[in-house]
Amino acid sequence: MLREMTMIEIEKGNGNVYADIGTADADEMRVKAQLAGKIGEMIKARRWTQQRAAEVLGISQPKLSQLLRGQFRGISEAKMLELLAHLGRNVQIVAGPPRRSAKARRVEVVFAA
Repeated sequence: MLREMTMIEIEKGNGNVYADIGTADADEMRVKAQLAGKIGEMIKARRWTQQRAAEVLGISQPKLSQLLRGQFRGISEAKMLELLAHLGRNVQIVAGPPRRSAKARRVEVVFAA
């Protein structure tokens, strides 16, 4: 039995999936996704249930579940930074001069070891 082969066109992204799909607040969403990912990593590393993590973080388990599934539009970046602090991370915000090669504003998250 012969199968028909379909060619799929692949387009290289720019590093921000939210921008690639045309989301208006793409930079904010990328930052939130990075923060949510780190929160999830830390919870997993501690082998906490979502209920235990929610108690420590001071949020409801359903809200935490949404955040960990990438549904974080209702959670501010400031709240996510607060959650990282509750997990024992030092949170610093550094505003520096633009890089010479930077053509547009840039917001990034850097996690120190």
